[in-house]
Amino acid sequence: MTDSSRCPRCGQLNRCAQAGKAEAVEDCWCFHSPVDAAVLDSLPAEQRDRACLCPRCAQGLPVEPQGAD
Repeated sequence: MTDSSRCPRCGQLNRCAQAGKAEAVEDCWCFHSPVDAAVLDSLPAEQRDRACLCPRCAQGLPVEPQGAD
């Protein structure tokens, strides 16, 4: 099972306002930030549309070591 509060690329907290909520949210950091299409394309098919990327991964920045959240 996928943890919707964790980034599927690096495993850090994704700070998604929608994570774990049944109703749609009106605002989230990603509504105002571009997401690197290459990062989305690099995710395995089974990880897509299951959890949001974290802000760092969404920008295509290098993955930080686990435990840095």
